[in-house]
Amino acid sequence: MARRPLSQLSCPSCRQKIVSLLTPNSSRSYTRPANAPKALIDTKHIRQNPGLYKQNCLDRNYPSQAENSWKILELHNTRQLIQKDALGFRTRNNELRRALAEAASISGDAEGSIARGYEKQALLDEARHLKEQLNRIEAEEKEIDLEIEHLALSLPNLSSNITPVGAEPTVLSYINPDPREAPDAKDRIWRSHTEIGAELDILDFAAAASTSGWGFYYLTNAAALLEQALIQYALALAMQRGWKVVSPPSMVYAHMAAACGFQPRDANGEQQIYGLDQPDKDEKKPKHVLAGTAEIPLASWKAEQTLRAEELPLKVVGVSRCYRAEAGARGVDTKGLYRVHEFSKVEMFAWTMPDSTPEPNSSSNSSSSTYGFFSTDPTESAPTSSSASIFMDMLALQRDYLTSLNLHCRILEQPTHDLGASATRKIDIEAFFPSRPHAAGWGEVTSLSACGDYQSRRLGTRLKAGGTDGGKGKVKGGEPVGFPYTLNGTAVAVPRVLAALLENGWDEGRKEVCVPECLRPWMGGREWIGKE
Repeated sequence: MARRPLSQLSCPSCRQKIVSLLTPNSSRSYTRPANAPKALIDTKHIRQNPGLYKQNCLDRNYPSQAENSWKILELHNTRQLIQKDALGFRTRNNELRRALAEAASISGDAEGSIARGYEKQALLDEARHLKEQLNRIEAEEKEIDLEIEHLALSLPNLSSNITPVGAEPTVLSYINPDPREAPDAKDRIWRSHTEIGAELDILDFAAAASTSGWGFYYLTNAAALLEQALIQYALALAMQRGWKVVSPPSMVYAHMAAACGFQPRDANGEQQIYGLDQPDKDEKKPKHVLAGTAEIPLASWKAEQTLRAEELPLKVVGVSRCYRAEAGARGVDTKGLYRVHEFSKVEMFAWTMPDSTPEPNSSSNSSSSTYGFFSTDPTESAPTSSSASIFMDMLALQRDYLTSLNLHCRILEQPTHDLGASATRKIDIEAFFPSRPHAAGWGEVTSLSACGDYQSRRLGTRLKAGGTDGGKGKVKGGEPVGFPYTLNGTAVAVPRVLAALLENGWDEGRKEVCVPECLRPWMGGREWIGKE
């Protein structure tokens, strides 16, 4: 027997039961306060393409959200039925208002006044009953609107049309020669960065374990200097290419992090970032979290603001401490500096003009997106569209940075399973780590994501074609042209790059690590790192 459409349910209690059934069992991990940026999700597009959004969730390994688009469609149909009922009530309510006004204006004999009094009372009773009905309907509408918004906010971004579906990435190209193919490779002794750090007395994991626990570390002597050199070189490279430096906060509201796409992936409530306890007196205030990446505070910088077309692209680069509640057991491929809970990172973030692309085919079973029709070859010239052009510029900066560090790397087009909630396309660069045999020696060192208007819609960041309005002011109303696209990419995540430099630069004969030439200006001209 076919399921009866919600639009045919006229019983309010039946509708309420259906609405409750469509409500997810898992509650939000954060409180969205009244002063949070108003999310401006395109729910019409979701309703028009429920199958597309369902398949996209399945492709991206978001099974808990797979039915959200269909739930949104059914809730919308229910809301239309409620509005239809409300129209009749409101029409009758207006008639009663006119009747009461006419009754109040008529004067006459006592007998007529008594009759009119009875009539007026009947009208007042009916008006009171209608008001109760309308209040109930408005409450239903509000509950449905909130649930539609919650379901829509939980959906991941649509994947780009060139993102591989599944769990396997596509290798696009390589950087620098493979040291395993060098003439002296057979005679070379490879050592883990943890062993090198202990021998040179520049890494201390044992003391950090006692101080903070697993996943923390002390950088000492030359390693501490190397951290600063990696940061300063990344900033210098970015500034040469027109990126403006920003120093962002490391603590943000939980609802801001969620708007950027950092929220639990499944019903198990897996946490990506750390939440902070607040005193009892602040229990009702918005919750704070530690930013897992500067992407969050940088994206939030322009929340509820209107950017002008002439301001874009707006490119910023920021240094921050990052905090990750990494899941998974400790193993040979995650030891040492590879997976840690706190680290320094230089992050690029950009707001650009939207790319002009055709609408996706709603009847298609693919996860095609309206966003990011990029080339799969990062070596060719950048496309003319603004977002795609900046995407390629960011990738070029990452390539140049790692090339000058003499690290052997591969560039990967990441598959749908590896995309975060906000990304429509993601490219990772992995470096060769001799200490990671189970991963064939590869380990991620940079990531680059195109997010379309996913973040700007959730943060209320709008776009205006021109004029003098907007800028730093709050949105006062009116119809903007649209929403800017956002991109984010790693310039350098210090611990992993530092570990790769130690392992690849180790000279067993000298018992020293070679410092790449590009970093020596920030290392006092130092060419080698030895035991002090």
